[in-house]
Amino acid sequence: MSVVKQVDQDMIAAMKAKDAERLLTIRMMKSAFKNKEIEKREPITDAEAFQVLTTMIKQRRDSIEQFTKGNRPELAAKEAAEIAIIEQYMPQAAGQEQISDLVMLAIDDLACSGFQPGPKDMGVVMKAVQERIKEAGIRADGKMVSEAVKARLAK
Repeated sequence: MSVVKQVDQDMIAAMKAKDAERLLTIRMMKSAFKNKEIEKREPITDAEAFQVLTTMIKQRRDSIEQFTKGNRPELAAKEAAEIAIIEQYMPQAAGQEQISDLVMLAIDDLACSGFQPGPKDMGVVMKAVQERIKEAGIRADGKMVSEAVKARLAK
């Protein structure tokens, strides 16, 4: 089932269960999907839906950081609860070890093709690693991937 349809079904379930917090978050997700569809002028794919959800998670993490700096723990907790709900619709997140393995595989593949990547070839390696992540059907934080690539290329 597509993510958009799952969100629709879960919205109905949240309405029936009278779960106000979950319903509010799901409505925000549905609204973001609709805005993306309007922008594209056609229905969105699952990959685009995941991209929208990733953006929403990043926004909430930034908000949590600002709220904790501003001494507003209640608002930070609300944002954290929203992240937990949004992440239920995302593919499995990759751990540090899994990302390191993917980075090593991508660099080895590039080396086998005759290209020996160095610290200056970060963009080429990042592109190869991102393709591997997409093929594996997992999600990974770009910052973690970047740090893993930097560490591996520095060796």
